Amino acid sequence: MYAVLLSAGLVFLAELGDKSQLMSMTFATRYRSRTVILGAGIACALTNLVSALVGNVIGDHLPERGVRIAAGVLFLVFAALTLRNLNDDEAPRERASGGAAVVVVGLAFILAELGDKTMLATMTLSTQYRWWEIWIGSTLGMLLSIVLAVLAGRTLLQVLPIRTVHLVSAALFAGVGVWMLLG
Repeated sequence: MYAVLLSAGLVFLAELGDKSQLMSMTFATRYRSRTVILGAGIACALTNLVSALVGNVIGDHLPERGVRIAAGVLFLVFAALTLRNLNDDEAPRERASGGAAVVVVGLAFILAELGDKTMLATMTLSTQYRWWEIWIGSTLGMLLSIVLAVLAGRTLLQVLPIRTVHLVSAALFAGVGVWMLLG
C-alpha cells in the first residue's frame, strides 16, 4: 500500500501545471468532462502500465525526436480544429461519434506522455517496488490531476464567452505543438 500512495502522491505533484493538465483543461472546453476523463484515463493507464513493465527499454527503442514531432503536429492540428469552431457560440458538445473523441483525447495524452517526467518517475519507482503497485498509484495520481484540470476547464466556460475559450484553447494547443516541435 505504501508504494501505491507514494507513486500516487509523486505523480500528482509532478503533474501539477504540466502539459497533461493544460490538455485536460483545453479538451474540457471542447468535449464533455466524462469523455476527457475517460480518454485521458485510458491513456494514463496504458502509458503507466508500459512504464512500469518495460522501464527504460522504451527510451532505447523509440526515437524521441520522432515522437516529439508527431505530438507537435498533432497539437497544431488540434489548434486548427479549435479555431474552425471559433464562431460556434454554444457550449461545447460532443459529436455523435463520442468514441472518436475518446480516441482523440487518448492519443493526444499517449503522445504527450511518452518520455515525460511521469513516465520516468513510474519507471524508476517500478525498479524499487512491485510494478503493479506503482502502476496503480501513478495512474491514480495522474487521474486526480486530470479531474482537477477538467473541473477548472469547465469552470472557464461559466465565466468566459465561448469564443474567448476557443481562442485560448487554440493558443494553448498551438503553443504546446510548437514547444514539442522545437524540443
